Amino acid sequence: MGRVPGRSRREERRSNLAAAGRGGGRFRDSGNPLPPPARDGYKLGHMPSNPAALAPGSWVQNYQPQGWPWWLAAIMAALPVAMLFYFLAGLKSSAPRAAAAGAITAILVAVLYVQMPWRMALSAFGFGVAFGLVPIGWVVFAAIFLYQIAVDTGKFEVMKASIAHLTADRRLQALLIAFSFGAIMEGAAGFGTPVAISVALLVGLGFRPFPAAVLCLIANTAPVAWGSVGTPLRALEAVSGLPINDLSAMNARILPITSIIIPLWLVKAMVPWRETLEVLPAVLVCGVSFAVTQFAWGNYLDVGLVDIVAGVVSLVALALFLTRWRPKRVWRFPEESEAPSAQGLPAPGPRQVFIAWLPFLVLFAFVILWGLLRAYGQFTKREFPIPFLDQKVFRTQPVVAEERAEKAAYDLNLFSATGTGVLLACFVTSILSRQSPGAFFRSFVSACSRMRVPILAIAPMLGLAYLTRYSGMDAILGLAFTRTGILYPFFGTFLGWLGVALTGSDTSSNALFGSLQRITAEQLQLSPVLMCSANSAGGVMGKMVDAQSIVVASAASNQVGSEGKILLAVFWHSVLLTTIVALIVLLYAYVVPALVPSGVKLRWSS
Repeated sequence: MGRVPGRSRREERRSNLAAAGRGGGRFRDSGNPLPPPARDGYKLGHMPSNPAALAPGSWVQNYQPQGWPWWLAAIMAALPVAMLFYFLAGLKSSAPRAAAAGAITAILVAVLYVQMPWRMALSAFGFGVAFGLVPIGWVVFAAIFLYQIAVDTGKFEVMKASIAHLTADRRLQALLIAFSFGAIMEGAAGFGTPVAISVALLVGLGFRPFPAAVLCLIANTAPVAWGSVGTPLRALEAVSGLPINDLSAMNARILPITSIIIPLWLVKAMVPWRETLEVLPAVLVCGVSFAVTQFAWGNYLDVGLVDIVAGVVSLVALALFLTRWRPKRVWRFPEESEAPSAQGLPAPGPRQVFIAWLPFLVLFAFVILWGLLRAYGQFTKREFPIPFLDQKVFRTQPVVAEERAEKAAYDLNLFSATGTGVLLACFVTSILSRQSPGAFFRSFVSACSRMRVPILAIAPMLGLAYLTRYSGMDAILGLAFTRTGILYPFFGTFLGWLGVALTGSDTSSNALFGSLQRITAEQLQLSPVLMCSANSAGGVMGKMVDAQSIVVASAASNQVGSEGKILLAVFWHSVLLTTIVALIVLLYAYVVPALVPSGVKLRWSS
């Protein structure tokens, strides 16, 4: 068919699309630019190019349900998460009750408003529940079990004495455990492991449960982009089509700035400025050693081991520094003011210290081994396609460049889960500690008892997150962020924050919004590498407010029922730190765009 004279190709394309009757309309213009592909004629949630190729029972996501304006669609899409947070923080309900309220709302919105088939909605929810049980709940249980073994065998008492001999100062202990040690755990395992382990350690050292949970959530931010041996960046590479070396280098030019800030932020969250500045030398040693290693490793060497190496360097540097330097006064919590000074206690010998730390040395070895084996494909996947869901849900433009079916397969290989590695560490620790079978069983029962309530919250919260993803509600919210024009580098960073707050994972957020970030960046003539990296870097600051992390922290600190209080305590920390990341991204976008990497060659690139 020939082209009509006097009409441009773009005009003719729009006419043809309208005649074909694709889709359900576009977002109503509000004076801000539409999501970029929509300006070229794409509809928001149209049928794939070849509808006949759709398998029976397939469903195409619609990003403008019921033809409502974009802002109203965004409000509807936000209802499930708003309900969850309202029950947690507003009504101060228990986490299981809040999760149930959010899950019911999500199902109703998905079926009645987004018009997702009810079988698909229930399958998506069930898929998330299964993921909440394994691997998330599995790793939390295993971490609590290991902690219980260390307590029951008396190892924790010697551990406390060894750390107290290095420093009895709670500010410095938080830096050692929550920041440096937590970064190692994040780099090796991720997915709840660092928060579960670090919180349990701090509580065992004598921290009150609430501040221990809050501090570990704040600390578990800067390392997240390379968590689980670089898994979030591998997911971002897969969906964006950008080189992983460039993505790693860009993150390693954004996050080291925050890596210097976060140790200072962490201490300031505990004490006023005067007490914060008393330990400034230690704060700088901790943060700068981590940031320099993070920058160098992410820009020049490797993607997978950034967090592990940076965490080890930071931990060793701070420990060595503390052998030569002491703050003018030891700070402890007010209720500990009458406690005897740890410096007056006899220091445990090297052999005692080694045996006491053995549970976590074994844990460290197993977690790193499991992370490396999983990252480099040494575990065989046993995937089970989810009925009514796998390859049945289609994402469309402008969320993705080309229409694609969403995979929904549950990995049934329990052996590959990080929790299994941690559980094996429990068995090895019990044997090396000469714990009797009866005592081992009692430790197991205690761990099970502590997990009864948290698992009732973790499972439905993950169900809510998965339903949000497969119904397209996440994309509806994401598209609202793309309407910010010249300020998109700032709000695009918050899009990554939103993705993690919704899904509980930087990996999931990158998989969710990575393609949208690239499409939008190219249309706005911004660097796709910068904006896709901003999605990951902004997402790490959302880690402390996602429901999954909060429930894990409350379970590990044995304060089930305080989830709303924890959320309120960390929320503004999360928003302010994300704002800092967003300002850094704006700086790269408009002031120093020449510093955005391209064609990076990493020495040990996989």
